[in-house]
Order: sequence, then C-alpha cells, then structure tokens
Amino acid sequence: MSRRTTRPGRPAAGARPPVVTAETPCPCGLPATYAECCGRLHAGTAAAPTCESLMRSRYAAFVVRDEAYLLRSWHPDTRPPAVDFDPGMRWVRLEVLETTDGSPFHTMGTVTFRAHYTDNGRPDSLHEKSRFVRHEGAWVYASAVFVD
Repeated sequence: MSRRTTRPGRPAAGARPPVVTAETPCPCGLPATYAECCGRLHAGTAAAPTCESLMRSRYAAFVVRDEAYLLRSWHPDTRPPAVDFDPGMRWVRLEVLETTDGSPFHTMGTVTFRAHYTDNGRPDSLHEKSRFVRHEGAWVYASAVFVD
C-alpha cells in the first residue's frame, strides 16, 4: 500500500486508530492473534519470510497506524519522508487476490490485493498490485500499480 504524504504525517487531533491488542484477531485476515502474526513483525522480533507476509503486515500497520514499521519496510529508493494517515479513513478488510514469486527463495515478488476501507463512513476499496524486492536480505515494498 502506497499512501504517500502530502501533509505532516500526524492524524488530526482526536483521531484514533482502531483498538488492536495482542489478543485481538490480526487485522491482516489470517487466523491468528495480532501478537502471533503481524505484531511480531511490527515489533521487530520477526522478519517477513515472503512478500505476501510483508504485504499483510504493511496492511496491518496501516490499520494500527504504525508509521515506523511502514517506513522501515519501504525500499529506501521509493520511501517517502513520512506516512500520511487520513483521520477519516478506517481499514476494514484485506483480500489477497494473487501472489507471484516472493517466496523465501526469490528476490522479487508481487501481491495483488483489494483493501477495503471506509472514508468518513463511506465504504470503498483500493485495488493494487504491489511489487516487493529483497533489500539487504529483507523483503521491502518497492512500488505499486493501481488496478482500478
């Protein structure tokens, strides 16, 4: 997901991300708790073994508004200086539609997905094909093409 900054990367006063705790289901949609799934990657205690797991963890980072993780997992050649979290936007569900390459044995891969959200209460979705590469041994987000 490639939301780039156009204004300071801080939500408006009073805007809060959804409450996600270690015990709640992971926002990425896999059948695990946040602590067992993407929370480990966000905390830096585990690395994404595949580009799909990195993509899922980045989606979860948008849900919990973890700017530090998003920037850490972004290729330095395309990384923005900050992430702009729209205070009216709530990410609600992720559908992974296709993954190409991106296994522990690859150096490149793509993930096509649809991320559902509400924008000030109105439902919408983002359909994107993201490209991931290995950088210094770790999967990082490189670029994306919007499908719709």
